[in-house]
Amino acid sequence: MFGLDTGFTILLLVCLLAACAFEFINGFHDTANAVATVIYTHSLKPWAAVVWSGIWNFIGVNVGGIAVAIGIINLLPLEALVDHNLWHNLAIILALILTAIVWNLATWYMGIPCSSSHTLIGSIFGVGLAYILLPGNAAVSLNWNKIIDVGLALLISPLIGFYLAFLLMLLLKAIVKKKKEIFKEPKKKKPPPLWIRSILILTCTSVSYAHGSNDGQKGVGLIMLILIGFAPTFFTLNQKEKPGDLLQDAKAVQWTMKKIDKATLSLENQINYTITCAYLDTLITTVKPVSSFDKLSQESHLKVRKEILFIAKKSSSVIKEVGNLKKPPLNQVQLTALNHNIKRMRGTTEYAPRWVILMVSLALGLGTMVGWKRIVVTIGERIGKTHLTYAQGASAELVAASTIGLSSMFGLPVSTTHVLSSGVAGAMIVGKGKKNLQRRTIRSLLIAWIITVPVTIMIAGSLYMLFRLFWV
Repeated sequence: MFGLDTGFTILLLVCLLAACAFEFINGFHDTANAVATVIYTHSLKPWAAVVWSGIWNFIGVNVGGIAVAIGIINLLPLEALVDHNLWHNLAIILALILTAIVWNLATWYMGIPCSSSHTLIGSIFGVGLAYILLPGNAAVSLNWNKIIDVGLALLISPLIGFYLAFLLMLLLKAIVKKKKEIFKEPKKKKPPPLWIRSILILTCTSVSYAHGSNDGQKGVGLIMLILIGFAPTFFTLNQKEKPGDLLQDAKAVQWTMKKIDKATLSLENQINYTITCAYLDTLITTVKPVSSFDKLSQESHLKVRKEILFIAKKSSSVIKEVGNLKKPPLNQVQLTALNHNIKRMRGTTEYAPRWVILMVSLALGLGTMVGWKRIVVTIGERIGKTHLTYAQGASAELVAASTIGLSSMFGLPVSTTHVLSSGVAGAMIVGKGKKNLQRRTIRSLLIAWIITVPVTIMIAGSLYMLFRLFWV
């Protein structure tokens, strides 16, 4: 399989199954948030709610793009992604998967709405830190720009969920005056009026779709890390792309870059410019003789991937500075064309096979259909001192779906759990103040929010170091 011997083929299959297990756990861990309101308010029977949510998670993964998946992959140092030693790659993969699964299961068992996003990202960050601490990797750096973007998204999104749900509840209180039943607690085992029920089902659908389009992509990114690590010749580059197209884009970038006077740039970007031009030269030399990527050796696959990623990374700040010069050597049309050519070059590395997306969507959809009870009770009864009302549930879910959907558009992973939980908390305090929140549950949510990333960094980093000791 993919040119691997029997032992490594078995390890690859085990890792792929483990990644699917992570997404399955993600399904019943995180998606319980999507079905919490419709189950708690008796808008849908539990079996119907989880099946419906599972279907929309499946759809979200399949049509939501792969921007978040690529963001997950790019959190690791570039050098770690193009390591020629299969055992080193296996150490990364096992450290990530074991940490993510163990922490997710532990928090689910305790009924804590912990974030699978925090878990996976903390694990990747931990492995990346451990990698650069290894001897000989002093010059390696993490993708700090991407890490900062992801960190801010994870930090700010719950605050957005809290305040937007709070404002939406205030708006509903001001506008909806005759339909008082929307602000009442659900009656035991009695479904709400049809119009309220329709709204709650719609918001549940939106959150389920948004969850699939964001969290599902994290699973896609994880599986792509596994495939690149085990079989770089088959998955480092998109085999459907043509070397001739990559060569044409590289030559266009090279021709445009030569119009820039390096002396007009800052010292840092002079270095970036030199590195970009050097990588363009070697990329063109490597790609020019071949008619398809399968003609390249494994070493050349890794080399081409590295060159593309470094060209994109180093040229970005150069292009930005050139655009801000008083007398820029490139006009706006040329700058746009330059960015377009680089984006097309990155397309050779930024992809996911259709079968990977389908596998993740199935695992996530099936996982949605089990294990939802613990989280539903937390969302419905343990965040506020009063039980969740129809309006509060709908407000929290509408805000969560919007926040997650926008984050997916920008390729940023966010936590469905924390956005929705904070939205419920924001909706709960309208008219009653913070005294309506159950401190114990809020404390547990905050602790999980705060400690998940540092704990998973430590666990994943330690496991990676341990595996590397055995597989030097």
